[in-house]
Amino acid sequence: MQHPLIYSVVPVTFRLDLKDPFIFCAHHLDHFPAGNAQLGPQTSPQNKEYNMYYGNVVPGFPEHPHTGFETITLVEQGVVDHFDSLGNAGRYAAGDVQWLTTGNGVEHCEMFPLVHEDQANPMELFQIWFNSSPEQKQQPADYKMLWREQIPHVIEANAAGQKADIRVISGQFKETDALPRPPHSWAAPAENKVNIYLITLAPEAEVTIPATSASSTRFCYFYQGKSLDIEGQQIDVKHLAELKPDVEIHLKGGLLESRILWLEGEPIGAPVAMRGPFLLNSEDELNAAFKRYRDTHFGEWPWPSPAPVFERKQPRFATYQGGEHKEYPEQL
Repeated sequence: MQHPLIYSVVPVTFRLDLKDPFIFCAHHLDHFPAGNAQLGPQTSPQNKEYNMYYGNVVPGFPEHPHTGFETITLVEQGVVDHFDSLGNAGRYAAGDVQWLTTGNGVEHCEMFPLVHEDQANPMELFQIWFNSSPEQKQQPADYKMLWREQIPHVIEANAAGQKADIRVISGQFKETDALPRPPHSWAAPAENKVNIYLITLAPEAEVTIPATSASSTRFCYFYQGKSLDIEGQQIDVKHLAELKPDVEIHLKGGLLESRILWLEGEPIGAPVAMRGPFLLNSEDELNAAFKRYRDTHFGEWPWPSPAPVFERKQPRFATYQGGEHKEYPEQL
């Protein structure tokens, strides 16, 4: 019998297929070994052994272009080195979130240096491809770091004392607001109700997610644990549920700790034309963007290679405005 609050439940192996304003979300997980002196693996990787290994030495995604949408990268394990054609760079790690608005075009690289020489270097992250409005697609690219020390947490406990931890990445959870998003993001205005949470439920902990608008998109991805109860229906791990948005939704974890990615937001409602890493509103716009990229490469690449990395001991940091402003988290 179909549940009145659960529209669908589908298994996930890697990619979460979503709806406006979200495009999709990739759940990356690689069990990289100990690192060598060049921050690559001590053991030579076999062909297709890893999901995120497009560099020649260090795992990751060397220099590549984007335009017309946003990438929201939530790191659960590992280290990421970021470089872009705007002259910005930085290192972020487990618990941090990078929010990149690609606007009218940017090149960047995301490398995963294996910083530990005496232990394995597991790498786990979510990268959400999030759409931009037609006007936002014309704006300059920008990015913002949301450091783990500053991301708000809401802790709730049930009558038995089991705790739910809600990390508020975007929007609002009850009375707690997220950190500001980049200014040219569909998620920046409160009226767009873009709520992104990372939820950790202790064994048998519970949480109730407030209702949002009837027009919003709403998804729950249960990615770690044994089982999850959504309004009385049991959901298996690695499953994505699309839910009714304008009602409260009650979640209860199973006998193991449960981890959940929660996504909801008002749709943009504009046409979508997508070709590879370019996302615009028509085929003519895509053709023009590809020509502009061939002519300009969205600016000169100011780094010494397509896949640079920082030294092993580099702490987390970010630069903005082409390196004119440098930011470190409060704690290293």
